[in-house]
Amino acid sequence: MDKKLIAIFIVVSLLVTLFSGCLGEDTDKSNEKPIITISYPINNKKVSSLVMISGTSTDPDGDDDLIRVEVKIDEGEWETADGTTKWSYDWNTYEYKDGVYTINVRSWDGEEYSDVQTLTVEISNPEIVASDSHKWAIFIASANFPIENESKLGNGGLYLAEEMAEYLIENCNYATSNIIILFDDGWIREDNGYGEKLKTLQERSHDYDITYGGATKNNVVSSFDHLINESNKYRDSEVFIWIFNHGYGNLNNSLTGGKLFERSQIFLWDDMINDKELGNILGPLKSTKVSIIVDACFCGGFADKTILNLPTSLMLRSGIPRPGRIVISGASKFRKGFASTTQGPLFSLLWFEGLKTGEADGFKPGLLKMGRPTYLKIFKDGKVSVEEAFYYARYMLKTDENFKEFKSMQPQITDRYPLRGRLLSYREMFLGED
Repeated sequence: MDKKLIAIFIVVSLLVTLFSGCLGEDTDKSNEKPIITISYPINNKKVSSLVMISGTSTDPDGDDDLIRVEVKIDEGEWETADGTTKWSYDWNTYEYKDGVYTINVRSWDGEEYSDVQTLTVEISNPEIVASDSHKWAIFIASANFPIENESKLGNGGLYLAEEMAEYLIENCNYATSNIIILFDDGWIREDNGYGEKLKTLQERSHDYDITYGGATKNNVVSSFDHLINESNKYRDSEVFIWIFNHGYGNLNNSLTGGKLFERSQIFLWDDMINDKELGNILGPLKSTKVSIIVDACFCGGFADKTILNLPTSLMLRSGIPRPGRIVISGASKFRKGFASTTQGPLFSLLWFEGLKTGEADGFKPGLLKMGRPTYLKIFKDGKVSVEEAFYYARYMLKTDENFKEFKSMQPQITDRYPLRGRLLSYREMFLGED
């Protein structure tokens, strides 16, 4: 063999030996595809209404470099979910026919997709409601938005919504399938709403099989559309609406809150909604027995009221008050409201207390609708109306020493039940009664 060839062979062998470790290290650093799991719903589950599909995803490389999670229903398009390591996707089953569907999910780390995980569920949205259950309720609270905000309102709004829902089910003959609770982004968080995501509302254990979802603009609109479409099928339908969160106004303007020529607005999780928008959404609602409570700062415009029971200008009317409706705001258009982070908004707490305990029985409007009790038994009938509970709450805010720092709230009411006009609205609204 030629000596030059032998020398070249020896040099090549040495180079391969020296750099083989480096070549091996490059091979070891090849990307590993992410892993994804579905936590909710479980396989073969029967679902309806709003469904929050949720789960987790991890990156085996250890750097959690996940770009996105995607969800696909049957052979539809892949859509981006909210979050990565803990993710969720709002699925509005109202838009689908009853039947069996396949949920597909995958995650992407910028280089590779995970294996697709699938499960099947059956959509079953009842088309006919029992004749004694033509009642619908929706509770909306987005108390912890925005995410990095020191003025978060905690989970108290969720707990109060669940208490009121239980009352409607147990005492007012509301069907569980006709009750919707939309809260935050659909997740319950540790540290009373201030901490990290724990689980979705649907994953929590519940005493009642009601519908949960996030208080996003899309969920709010689609839920109202469903409620309106269903309740409009029945002449005797009853609707209860409760909305709570921060309102929008100027806290430094102690006279009008900067709302003299502006509409009342309330935050949702990903957007805002003003009184006129809500009026437009509720425009097609035909029910002639509707109670609406909006509890937020500067929210009087939702009831077409400013302060001291004075109406808003014609140009700023919301269109929410109509014959057959009682519209209540937890504060005037010019004043801020107050809330407990563990129990919920103060006005709603007092209103609900008067309703469920019977303490509000016999309460009357009084001067400027500030509320007054009656001590004559002839004016008490052993039950509490929506209006009596309002006047009870107003009276408590005005007279109880425990609430003296909150009396400036001045809740407002526009009562057009059963019809518009002083004499035509003499009858009171009792929830659950035909």
